[in-house]
Amino acid sequence: MEKPAPGADRIVVHALLDSPSVTGAYRFVIIPGGRTVVEVEATLHARKAVKRLGVAPLTSMYLFGENDRGAYDDFRPEVHDSDGLVLWMKNGEHLWRPLQNPARLSVSSFQVESLRAFGLLQRDQTFSNYEDLEARYDKRPGVWVEPVGDWGRGSVQLVEIPTPQEVHDNIVAFWVPEAPFTPGAELRLAWKLHWGHEPPERPSVAVTTATRIAAGSTAGARRFVLEFSRGGPEGSGPVEAVVTASKGQVLHPIAQRNDVTGGWRVTFELVPQAGAPAELRCFLRRGSQTLTETWSYLWTP
Repeated sequence: MEKPAPGADRIVVHALLDSPSVTGAYRFVIIPGGRTVVEVEATLHARKAVKRLGVAPLTSMYLFGENDRGAYDDFRPEVHDSDGLVLWMKNGEHLWRPLQNPARLSVSSFQVESLRAFGLLQRDQTFSNYEDLEARYDKRPGVWVEPVGDWGRGSVQLVEIPTPQEVHDNIVAFWVPEAPFTPGAELRLAWKLHWGHEPPERPSVAVTTATRIAAGSTAGARRFVLEFSRGGPEGSGPVEAVVTASKGQVLHPIAQRNDVTGGWRVTFELVPQAGAPAELRCFLRRGSQTLTETWSYLWTP
């Protein structure tokens, strides 16, 4: 740690990485405040071939929530440190993936060519949705990873690990470069970590605020109810819910104003394909205008 000068507003920490597969050096500049920012510079060298190199890893905890109640007999409506993974691309696309506590290990990969930011967030900050006076999950901050420079092609990977207790960090998210990391290779990367309750900049579209799932109108069908915030481009004309599923059939997609929140509510049903998981996506548009981020969800039977 470098000794701060009198009146300094930041702390500089240096660190070495030494493992059988990788060696490297890190520099962290920690700037505390209403939103704490950590500027990271990393130089990595491969000693052995690394099958999956996870850069800028984040961990969190998700036990149960409004979209994934499980069989927990608990007085609290929700228990989690984060409720979703968010991705922002440089082309303007925003994606939100609600977290789950799966029955089996789940690994999701989101291919991106020009990553602007990704993070694990606690969007729901309403105390009554947790009712926990000890853990105060409503106060848990989120963290954004903002790449500095062009990281090139790669993927953000989300790992969701089954857990029966809230004491385990069972959620992991990280960046995986597309280029292989082979013996003798060097990788230099820089990024910023933004810790706080708000994103580093205001979203240009409305964001997802809730995901709820219930029985559908026919046997085996599942009903999805999504809430989106205020925001997005102004305009007039009909608003369409664009819903797609990798497997199964989507029925009755409806978009309507939520007069209570001022945002939007989307409802639709999924008739699953027998025994097959389905990747679901949904966003709102008015003509050629995209009004919301893209909601992404992995439904499993």
